[in-house]
Amino acid sequence: MLKQIRYFQSVVRLGNFTAAAEEHFISQSAISQQIKALENELGVELLQRKKRSFTLTKAGEFFYKKSLVLVADYDAVCRELHHLSGESEQHLKIGVLRGYSGNEFRIAVSDFSAKNPDISVEITTGNHEELYNDLRSGKIDIALNDQRRAFSDEYINIVLDMQEYCIELSANNPIAQLDSVNAEDLKNIPCILLASESQQETEQMFYREYFGIRSEIRFADNIENARMLLIQGKGYMPIEGGEKYVGGEITSKIKLTKNDKPIIRRYCAFIKSDNFTNHTEEFLNILKEQFFYKLEF
Repeated sequence: MLKQIRYFQSVVRLGNFTAAAEEHFISQSAISQQIKALENELGVELLQRKKRSFTLTKAGEFFYKKSLVLVADYDAVCRELHHLSGESEQHLKIGVLRGYSGNEFRIAVSDFSAKNPDISVEITTGNHEELYNDLRSGKIDIALNDQRRAFSDEYINIVLDMQEYCIELSANNPIAQLDSVNAEDLKNIPCILLASESQQETEQMFYREYFGIRSEIRFADNIENARMLLIQGKGYMPIEGGEKYVGGEITSKIKLTKNDKPIIRRYCAFIKSDNFTNHTEEFLNILKEQFFYKLEF
């Protein structure tokens, strides 16, 4: 009955049988039959079916709300049983670029955790070199990183997204009125980068060579400290994304160019070829779904 309840919850949450069937990798007719079997077992009608839609009966509304609590309690009990039995908890270790602001990754973690409640997702952050080294040494299973090297057969390399680089700076800076700015025109404004102390030299070299940054470079250890420098007018910070802030913001975001051409950042997922497990594959597929509208795979 538990599986039938989960099917029922998916139909109600998604609003149609087709989407629920796809979520559970079964046919629409099969999920419809399973919910009908659930109704027979309970002895009440949960859904009033129409041609291509449905509405919840009063009994269906009541059961849906109670079933959410029931399933949540069941999942919690199962996790505790595994813990008490001494079974080792499974882990999926993921490294993410420090300062990454996209929502796609958070959605992927949420979806994966919902489907795999017994797997603990451990997340670490770092700059490019730190994530690269952690992946090579096996400290993480997946790295969400930018591409700075040629792809290697040692890894499964998946391009997730390509974005134009921007800078974020104080909205009070006159440059904030521009739609774009060349890196060479920022030579008198300090550049703020996110990096640990051990990686500052590497990051500085990359931004000077790849971006053509010629101004003073300052470092912050997290995004909030970096933005405190920005709002005080003490520099600008390279970030991803192309939208420009409008109206009433204390910082602005404008496109960064080099020789009047956009600077492109490629976001990729990297997995060591010898560590391509069912869990890493499942998470990767969920993550790719969040980017499908931007790139074709």
